[in-house]
Amino acid sequence: MDAKSPNKDADGLNGLQALISRAGKSGRGLPPVEKWEPEFCGDLDIVIKKDGTWFYMGTPIGRHTLVQLFSTVLRKDEDGKTYLVTPVEKIGITVEDAHFIAVEMNASGDNEKVLTFRTNVGDIVEAGPENPLRFVTVEQNEGVKPYILVRGRLEAVLARPVMYELISHGEEIEVDGKLMFAVRSKGEVFPIMPAEELARRSA
Repeated sequence: MDAKSPNKDADGLNGLQALISRAGKSGRGLPPVEKWEPEFCGDLDIVIKKDGTWFYMGTPIGRHTLVQLFSTVLRKDEDGKTYLVTPVEKIGITVEDAHFIAVEMNASGDNEKVLTFRTNVGDIVEAGPENPLRFVTVEQNEGVKPYILVRGRLEAVLARPVMYELISHGEEIEVDGKLMFAVRSKGEVFPIMPAEELARRSA
């Protein structure tokens, strides 16, 4: 299938939806996209914008259920590119920043804190060894942008209110002999920045 021609209209998008629906019904939970090795069928004009909105041919995909369906067959490969993958197709799409947006956070546990996030497409993720947090410095305003690994190589960027909530759980922790401002979850420590750097920015 040539993704650049048959899918250039609404019928093509509906056809892809039907194909993905059939793939998802092969078992419970998320489809096993990591095990599928279909042929590459080209790129499709689907873009995941920085704010998490999905666009098809320059138009927002308004049906949230359709976006949720597509999100279940996303895969980022070693080449750094993101694809929609089914047992018979592998179609390239564009991602401006992260694949998902973390829109809600919950902190629980007394002895061992657990930070749990909900994404805009309904994934529930607990930060920890298998789903680490990482922090990228934003040079323009000396801020940080947090990401959490959702599954495979797919990440969610934390929405701004969620980021502020996460930062409120930060504490000074010694990491490899250096005092860091960091957060804990499921026994893991995730450094955000050196404590002295935080003090400088807060001065």
